[in-house]
Amino acid sequence: MTSELSTGTATEPPPQEAGVRTGRHPGARLPAYLRPAKLGMVDYYLSLAVVWSLLPASQRLDGASLPTLLAFLLGEVCLVAAAVAFGDVTGYRDGRDAANYGPDAPARAPARKPLPAGTLSEAAAVRFAWCALVAGCLCWTAALVWAPHRPLWAVLALVAAAVVVPQYSWGLRLSYRGFQEVFLAVVGWAFVLPLFGLLTGEATGLAAVEAFLFGLGPVLFGVYSNTHDVADDRAVGRPTAACLLSLRGNRLFIGALSVLETAAIVTAPPLGFAPWWFPLAFVPLKATRVRQFTVGMVRGDVLRGRLIGIRAHRILVVTLVAVNLTITGLA
Repeated sequence: MTSELSTGTATEPPPQEAGVRTGRHPGARLPAYLRPAKLGMVDYYLSLAVVWSLLPASQRLDGASLPTLLAFLLGEVCLVAAAVAFGDVTGYRDGRDAANYGPDAPARAPARKPLPAGTLSEAAAVRFAWCALVAGCLCWTAALVWAPHRPLWAVLALVAAAVVVPQYSWGLRLSYRGFQEVFLAVVGWAFVLPLFGLLTGEATGLAAVEAFLFGLGPVLFGVYSNTHDVADDRAVGRPTAACLLSLRGNRLFIGALSVLETAAIVTAPPLGFAPWWFPLAFVPLKATRVRQFTVGMVRGDVLRGRLIGIRAHRILVVTLVAVNLTITGLA
């Protein structure tokens, strides 16, 4: 994207630089630096609750598990912040964020994107992203050092996640190559199963099912965002499913994702991964999914459908934690 032209004199800084070149105290920029981290979007970070609840009761508060969990969480926050900040820079450069968060898009607050809002410079956002990336890698290195187990598959998965997560819209730009929905799911899986492996030394069937369900959560609200942004994504060559499919095809794709979630839930007991009552615990989640699809796809209120999807993901996490604690209590 070309820089926005200033409406003032030739010596006046352009709007996107004004917020960082005025006489403000540097501390006033802290909210602008934190905004790219999207700290309010806790949905990926809820993986820690799922993993913690999967642990044996004797291990949940021991001296090895807690430091590993904390270091992993901090690394997760930093790596997601790096990915989002790099994505903001890419969206600013190609004009996508200006369209989605500009004055003609009142459904989304422009302040959520500090670059088009002019509260953070592009150079500052890039610096923030690199610092977050380095901090995330250091935290995950500490998690590996403190982990009670280090199975090779978990270590390799963690290293792969550290390399891939920041490249959502930067570097390899995976979301611009047709892997956006898969990426969202894989990140969710990577935030559950490798950590469980580091803490227990194994990957149980129940942990694998719950990692799969957790990864589907962000996909099942991300696809609603993509449906809303389809015109802008097509304009910048970002091939999401909503761009590649017809309107009906996109609806079928989103419906199929929910069916896939249901299939994972109902097949877990017959496969011996979960107790017989496991599917019953997810009735509230599936009722919320029906409402999400009805509002977002049938009625066409896709942004409200996205909000319901975020709520559904959090219902999923609460359900998984409750199920895990119950299984432990009955053991």
